[in-house]
Amino acid sequence: MHELSITEHLLDYCIREAERQNASKIRVIRLCIGQLNGLVPDCIQVYLDMLSEGTIAEGARIEAEFPPVKVRCRDCGRAGEITPHHLSCPVCGSLRLEILSGKEFYIKSMEVDIDGDKSTASDYGLE
Repeated sequence: MHELSITEHLLDYCIREAERQNASKIRVIRLCIGQLNGLVPDCIQVYLDMLSEGTIAEGARIEAEFPPVKVRCRDCGRAGEITPHHLSCPVCGSLRLEILSGKEFYIKSMEVDIDGDKSTASDYGLE
């Protein structure tokens, strides 16, 4: 259910940024979602559809990418990638891990219409 409040903030931010760029329509919101943060893009889309009615984001589509989870082992000191289903050091098997990435959540880019033309406004960070 935390996707609802996150989507509210996401929508507010995207509308503000799009209007600041004189956009008339938000078509796509591209998100970077860390695999360990528990956010479900389909839930964000459902809430976005509901919350964006009557705004320039109405009908906007969520696209998400999921970067790999990176860790450093506190026992052997090696860094590597793991999956959320296998939370141990890929080298020595230790469970004492420092998470380097995997919890992020930010807007990677938005596709918007400016004066009827499609344009991409990129690198809007929301972490």
